Order: sequence, then C-alpha cells, then structure tokens
Amino acid sequence: MSDDRWLLPEGIDEVLPPEAWRLETVRRRLLDQFRSWGYELVIPPFIEYLESLLTGTGRDLELQTFKLTDQLSGRMMGVRADITPQAARIDAHRLRAVGPTRLCYIGTVLHTRPDAFGGSRSPLQLGAELYGHAGVESDVEIVCLMMATLAAAGVADVHLDLGHVGVYRGLARTAGLDPAQESALFDALQRKAEPEIAALVRDFGVGEPVAGMLRALAELSGGREVVGQARAKFAAAPADVRAAIDYVEAVAGELAARLPQVPVHVDLAELRAYHYQTGVVFAAFVPGEGGEIARGGRYDDIGREFGRARPATGFSADLKTVLRVARAAPEAPGPARIHAPAGGGAALERRVDELRAAGRTVVRALPGSGADARGMGCAERLVERDGVWTVEPA
Repeated sequence: MSDDRWLLPEGIDEVLPPEAWRLETVRRRLLDQFRSWGYELVIPPFIEYLESLLTGTGRDLELQTFKLTDQLSGRMMGVRADITPQAARIDAHRLRAVGPTRLCYIGTVLHTRPDAFGGSRSPLQLGAELYGHAGVESDVEIVCLMMATLAAAGVADVHLDLGHVGVYRGLARTAGLDPAQESALFDALQRKAEPEIAALVRDFGVGEPVAGMLRALAELSGGREVVGQARAKFAAAPADVRAAIDYVEAVAGELAARLPQVPVHVDLAELRAYHYQTGVVFAAFVPGEGGEIARGGRYDDIGREFGRARPATGFSADLKTVLRVARAAPEAPGPARIHAPAGGGAALERRVDELRAAGRTVVRALPGSGADARGMGCAERLVERDGVWTVEPA
C-alpha cells in the first residue's frame, strides 16, 4: 500500500486555516465591490461540453483544458480552464439582454499545466465582463474596476501595461503572412528578439514599408509618448492599424484622468491572449513579480457561436496570486474566541445564541475531549456567576 496518499498532484493546492478565512474574507469583499459597480454574479458549471468551453478561445486554452467523455451522452466534456467563455455563453444564450450586461464571477478553474498566475493548476479565478458596448468607455471602466479590485485586496504599487492586438494583426494581414509565419513572428515579438524579428521579416519576403513597421513593433514600448512615436512610424500603415493606435491613445488619456496615480506603460508588441482578444489588451504588474497579477482586454463577438455576437471586454485574475502579493499586513484580528463548557442548561444555551448572534465566535467543549479553553484556541470563556453566564479571560 502506498505511503504517500496524502500527496496532492503537482500544481494542485489546498488552502488551510487561517489563510482560508483570509481568502474568503477578501472574496466576499470583492463580490460586494462588484455589486456596487453594477455587476451581477454568475456561477457557471465546473464542467461543460467541450465545444462550448473552447468557443473562440484558440489553441492556448484547448491545451490547458482537461477532457473526458460524458458517460450519459458519449460527447466530449471539458473541465473549465477559464470562466470567460462561460460568461459569454450566459450573456448570449441565457440572458439575451438588449443593452449592456455586466457580469462577475469567482470560482475554481483547472489547468493541465501551470500558467503565469503563480504556477498553480487550480487558480481561484475572479473576473468581470461587460457585454454590449464597443468603445473606450467600457474598456476604461473594466480597467478601473480591475485596479479597484486589486486595491480592495490590499495590492499596492501596481503599474499597468497597455497594448492593442489590432496593430500586429493589421500589419500581419497587410504583409500577407500565412498562419505559420504569423505565429513564428508573434513568438519572436513576445520575446522582443529584434535580430530574430528582422530575420523572419526578411525570410518571409515582406516588403517595405510594412517590413520596417514590423521591425519597429518591438521598440515601441514606454510611456504615453510611445503613441506619438507609433503614429510617426506607422503613418503609411493601413487605416485599421492607425485606428488601433488612436484607440490606445484614447484609453491611455482616459486612464490618466481617472487613475492619475497609476503608471501606464504602453507596449504595442504586447500581444497577451492574441488568439483570444480582438482589441485593446492590458495587464497589471507589481514590483518583484515576473508575471502579471491580473489581465484583460477586448474580445468582441465571442458570443457568435452561441447565436449572438456582442461586443465584450473584461478582466480576470487568480485570487490566490492576488493575496500572495498583497500587503504583508494581516487582516485585523477579530474578537477573541469564547470557550463554552459542555452542558450548562437552557441559560447557557441562550447566552451562547446571544453571543453568536452578536458576531462572536463561541466554541463548545465536548465531554471527554480533554482540551481546555486555551487548547481550543479560546482567549475567553463563559463562566457562571450567581446564575448569570459571563465572559471572562481564559
């Protein structure tokens, strides 16, 4: 018989006390915040038919999804690796609202391999999605909600990366790249490998001025001044590329007005979730962390496969990662736990009920357990004095 039955699979974790209470406290706080912004809570299923889970998400999510056969229908099912497609299905197929819809969620997802969110294969994904509006205003709202969410969780010193997948997508289309070439150049851009980018552009036979624009993408990274530099370098670019640059400038300007304390870094080679997103993309970073702690962007028309294409923008994060990088100061301790003896009669029962109704934690002793108040983690205890049960130090 194996002696390692207590081991968990690599990348699968469990949350123990008191961290579990800290996580749950923050989870409740964030749900209340989402509600205050007008976002409605949805709780999608943990498992769905595979074609629904992978709608519009591209190969990256397919590789992250555990698959199995439904024994009732014989169809392939998947354990969700991302809640965003499920929220899109709910908006398109179940709610079918005419105007904008705001949805939020917090739930466990499962990955076949660890991703950038802390190396876990079982993140606790939180997020918010806004459907039914295409424009700067909805993207800015989502970014502001993401920043407010991180602040409410205790994360400080956040800076923001801002990009737009339409810049590269438009240039790749104009260059006539086939899917394999587009993917190879995409990989090089993510690594900002400038010599490799130049070699690929040359090998693919891309002519000027598009070749120069593709080479320049890796260099266009910095403050808001990058937008002006891009406008000059891409003056001869197709209209959709120039429109994407204008859109980034508009979003950056609104964020500067709404979140003046947040440093915004513009990176036009930032192509996070390239096969998934359709417009502006953004990510939140903190010093000392190699990867982003929250990310999002626009992913219009994801509901098309569910019979209703709608503009969409949203963000997501792993709550476990967010709490790991949050300020070191712990949650303020609650009132001391109170020990109540076994038995005691009706008067003790009434007193215990009163204390619990007032928000206190009362732990009842169990006959024969041998644990005293301190052994049960209680700093106070209920003691009967002249027929009255009073709280005293343990």
